[in-house]
Amino acid sequence: MRVIGLAGWSGAGKTTLLAKLIPFLAARGLTVSTLKHAHHAFDIDQPGKDSFEHRASGAREVLISSARRYALVHELTGGETEATLADLLRRLSPVDLVIVEGFKAYAHPKIELHRAANRKPLLFGEAPNIRAIATDTALEVPVPVVDLDNVAAIADLVLALAEPIETVLAALGAAPAPERIKLRRS
Repeated sequence: MRVIGLAGWSGAGKTTLLAKLIPFLAARGLTVSTLKHAHHAFDIDQPGKDSFEHRASGAREVLISSARRYALVHELTGGETEATLADLLRRLSPVDLVIVEGFKAYAHPKIELHRAANRKPLLFGEAPNIRAIATDTALEVPVPVVDLDNVAAIADLVLALAEPIETVLAALGAAPAPERIKLRRS
């Protein structure tokens, strides 16, 4: 299993790119999983559904299963802290490639997505381990730069820059706690 991240400010196009990149990589014969960070509370179920009511009633975990998929919802209660990226990576089933969306302050290898219209600063130089940048503007930086709309070029970078999960877990274990890393938000 190899790991690469896509990082960028909101509106940079991470999810849009993933929706194109995943089938592109799958067509190359790779199995791909994603791990996405959310900065807010979220529900994967709707009020009134049984699984939602189980969780709302106080169940610590709710596993929803069907013939086509399953989802495990774990409620963080009683002072539990948010799971780290390393914890979450260890929970994934084996695949060829894991693409991490977000988690920009963590030390895993990343490709930054930068959209000029967002008027946000580059994460490069602030967030750790950015190995390349996909953008819609010209940049002079000491890492590879590709066009944000060139899915084939980004796929090539993903495959070239992804690292084995053991290497990523070691880097995450040796890095400072992400809560201490402050990224400027111009």
